[in-house]
Amino acid sequence: MRSLRESGEDFEHWFVDGCGLTESRYDVIEVFEGASLPEPSCYQGVIVTGSPAFVTDCEKWSEESADFLRRAVDDTVPVLGVCYGHQLLAHAFGGVVDFHPQGREIGSVDIQLHDEGVSDALLGCLPSRFTAQVSHSQTVINLPENAVLLAGNEFEPHHAFRVEKSAWGVQFHPEFSERIVKAYIHERRDDLVREKLDPDQLLKEVRSSAHAAGLLNQFVRLLYQ
Repeated sequence: MRSLRESGEDFEHWFVDGCGLTESRYDVIEVFEGASLPEPSCYQGVIVTGSPAFVTDCEKWSEESADFLRRAVDDTVPVLGVCYGHQLLAHAFGGVVDFHPQGREIGSVDIQLHDEGVSDALLGCLPSRFTAQVSHSQTVINLPENAVLLAGNEFEPHHAFRVEKSAWGVQFHPEFSERIVKAYIHERRDDLVREKLDPDQLLKEVRSSAHAAGLLNQFVRLLYQ
């Protein structure tokens, strides 16, 4: 998001703040800039953020990241993939990613946990129905064969899933505040109008997503159990 990056913000800052991490407790690896990926076993946990890129472009750095995720799961390193990371995790394990047949989902939406989500080690910290911030045009069309579906809504049935015991994908953005999602709507106003969405109404409907934000702290807590 250009306007936020120009003010010195990007995905990694929102995740660090949301997770409550200090500089000594994390590395930021910008694989899209050519940074090499270490062995997953070097880390207690891995978060894959959103991206303006598309999983379906199958960029070299993205496919290498998918291989990294497969190795992380093999090594039982906990993984949290968000938006692009959610789609990449699905792709890495044989799921199908493509543009959502109904178009873009953006703003504040309500999401419902399935029974498996209610009892899940990560998603179980959320109410059975919660509000989250979203911004995506691609989606997981088909989940990996052995994935467990955890949450969804009418527009996006695959908002959260788990692979094995400790790799999660969430299509929604737990790191987004109301301010951030409003900035996304403002910046994409022209695109939204072309897509027959109403940016002014979307802005009016933005609301707190405090419960979804708590997912990041819960992920960190799981790493130290």
